[in-house]
Amino acid sequence: MNLVAQTSTCEVPSEVAQTLVREVPTHESQTKVCATQILHGLKRRLGRERRRRKVGRAYDMALEIARVIPKGSEVLDVGCGNGFIAHHLSAILGTNVSGIDVMDKTEAPVTYRRYDLKQFPAPDNSFDAVLLCYVLHHAQDAALVLKEVRRVLREGGLAIIYEDIPQSWWDKGVCLVHNFLWRRRTGSCTFRTDSEWCSQFSHSGFELVKNRALSRTRNITHLVARRTFVIRRAD
Repeated sequence: MNLVAQTSTCEVPSEVAQTLVREVPTHESQTKVCATQILHGLKRRLGRERRRRKVGRAYDMALEIARVIPKGSEVLDVGCGNGFIAHHLSAILGTNVSGIDVMDKTEAPVTYRRYDLKQFPAPDNSFDAVLLCYVLHHAQDAALVLKEVRRVLREGGLAIIYEDIPQSWWDKGVCLVHNFLWRRRTGSCTFRTDSEWCSQFSHSGFELVKNRALSRTRNITHLVARRTFVIRRAD
């Protein structure tokens, strides 16, 4: 009996052989895996950077707004969006800043209430300050919004307003693009000049406390002239 001959004729089952072949990674498959991992890593990094910029810009604005509003003030953020400005401002002022918007897109832990575009979900004389951060140009009826602002503000209360201003041909072009991108979601935007906004505030029963130009480069992805207005309820 030839044991050597019997051993040499032992064969690996075809199913096992196919499995072994499939499990051996080829150069092409390894390249695809590496490329996929790199792309996923880049997407995660870009996502983190976008979140950092979003949260960071909101924090900078909250710090700026807090210089105008006394600590402990009750504040309403109209068109609060992701809610980060309200969230940061709550911590800075040591109070609860409420946010309202037509759609709930809040990412930060804030008190949110839905706004039906007719009346703020708040009683009369309930807030010391109201924020409208790049919101009024989206309003289909700015006079109605300002009427609601005046209604919910307490005597001597302040409204802090940020707006894009179509000052130059470049600014008008940026505002035109902004309107094109947003009109299907919120309706057509109405951008006004500095003097037009001041006139609107006066007609709505407010007096101007501060009117300050802001740098175009505070948001490098949206280079446009900006102004911040601080107005007080005129009684």
